[in-house]
Amino acid sequence: MQLIDSHCHIDFDVFDSDRDQVLARAAKAGVKRLVNPSTGMENSRRVFELAKRYANIYAAVGVHPYDAPQVDKDSLAELKALSADPKVVAIGEIGLDYYRDRAPRSEQIRAFEAQLSLAKSLNLPVIIHQREAAVDTMAILRQWAGQGEHPGLALHAFSGDEAMVAEAASLGFFMGIGGPITFKNAKNYPHIVAKIPLKRLLVETDAPFLSPHPFRGKRNEPARVALVAQKLAQLFNLDIDELAEQVCRNTEILFHLPAAA
Repeated sequence: MQLIDSHCHIDFDVFDSDRDQVLARAAKAGVKRLVNPSTGMENSRRVFELAKRYANIYAAVGVHPYDAPQVDKDSLAELKALSADPKVVAIGEIGLDYYRDRAPRSEQIRAFEAQLSLAKSLNLPVIIHQREAAVDTMAILRQWAGQGEHPGLALHAFSGDEAMVAEAASLGFFMGIGGPITFKNAKNYPHIVAKIPLKRLLVETDAPFLSPHPFRGKRNEPARVALVAQKLAQLFNLDIDELAEQVCRNTEILFHLPAAA
């Protein structure tokens, strides 16, 4: 079995003391490749350098809604320059977060739309963060996707309802599922996830966050995406190898990664 963690933050300082060991555990669990999105400009530079250092790490560069005021002419130009490297496979994570409201909503929307335009101009897929902002997020994405062919999109840590699943799939978006699918209090969430077409499904950890059961509350790491895949295989009534092959292929398609050896 081979898997790709489609969203993790292996650059965070919580991994500074044992990053190589974490990557070794991931490889032992079959997680051969990682996509590491950034959250701000300083972070974009760091994930870029990490991707250049490790052959199996790919970077996404962009500004998280928390830091939306960072998005200006200069930062967009720097993101464009970083994206010229083939190890940068997406713009992200970008989007809207109305849960914490760390930046004014008008600023979040402005930064979101500017980075979506950048992604389309570069023909790079985007990784979307949204929290308590599904209506505005989908309205913006609906318009973006309607303006000609789009380069691909992942709804990271998907938390929408069945209607959002149907619309996202119809727009050609992918949906990333992580640790919460394993939680004992997941309630209706597995029922919603089961509606995602297999060709639109990604697996992720969001490490160091959202560690799956039975490690909930502890530092997450890419190896544990295997637990997410196992739960999804049960949910979709598939053999784990079949599920892993499908989500790997989906990730390769979205991010234009070479096929697994």
